[in-house]
Amino acid sequence: MRGSERPEQPDRLSITTTVTDSVRVVTVAGEIDQSNSAQLTLTLRVGGPDVPRVVIDLGRVTFMDSSGINVLIAAHKDLTAAGGWLRLAAPTTAVLRVLQLVGVDQLIECHPTLTQALPH
Repeated sequence: MRGSERPEQPDRLSITTTVTDSVRVVTVAGEIDQSNSAQLTLTLRVGGPDVPRVVIDLGRVTFMDSSGINVLIAAHKDLTAAGGWLRLAAPTTAVLRVLQLVGVDQLIECHPTLTQALPH
């Protein structure tokens, strides 16, 4: 396959949101960096009457820099202050390494799969 014929652009950020058992599941794909972290911040904003419970599925994230880490920490603080929680699911090896290096995996629950991150 030639360089410009990529079936998808893994570096481009894609965010989808669904609700499963009253938990907002935010599925993120591509790279999270300074150029697009505001998009993720807006998606994770706390609002509405429901207790905010959010799982971020990181299984298709190929790269995350410090701005992505900052978004996760801010969302965790906001959700916790509102009586909810944030959990991370299925981080790729590269993303998990970053989370571990800065200690985010000790602050925010990290689960190997989306199913394990959802309440039972």
